[in-house]
Amino acid sequence: MSSLTVGEELAPHNFPITRELLVSYANASGDQNPIHQNEEFAKSVGLPDVIAHGMLTMALAGKYVSDIAGSAAVKEFSVRFTKPVVVPANTTVELTVSAKVASIDGGLAKLEITAAVGDIKVLGMAKATISLS
Repeated sequence: MSSLTVGEELAPHNFPITRELLVSYANASGDQNPIHQNEEFAKSVGLPDVIAHGMLTMALAGKYVSDIAGSAAVKEFSVRFTKPVVVPANTTVELTVSAKVASIDGGLAKLEITAAVGDIKVLGMAKATISLS
């Protein structure tokens, strides 16, 4: 990790999201909100379809950072939820996560993270600070 440079764009990673993953995440997290599993309910409350849990989307972005830096090197990580990840039935939605090195100071690198589905940015103000040692 010590070879990062300011402005460097880190390789993106695609995370597949399916309805099956949403059920597994709901069971593991205890978040059984029907907007994440029941298409009829999701549409009845104004959503276009079932949506992924925001915390699942955040966790995948966090996994991206920890895969790059190692989990012990992640010092800070934060995001804002800006758009839902819509997961239609019988499809795999690709969440693409990437990062750019914003600054390096005192052995720490600050990353600006992008998480998107197609052209839709689903996380805003996503950033992480990682140790370079």
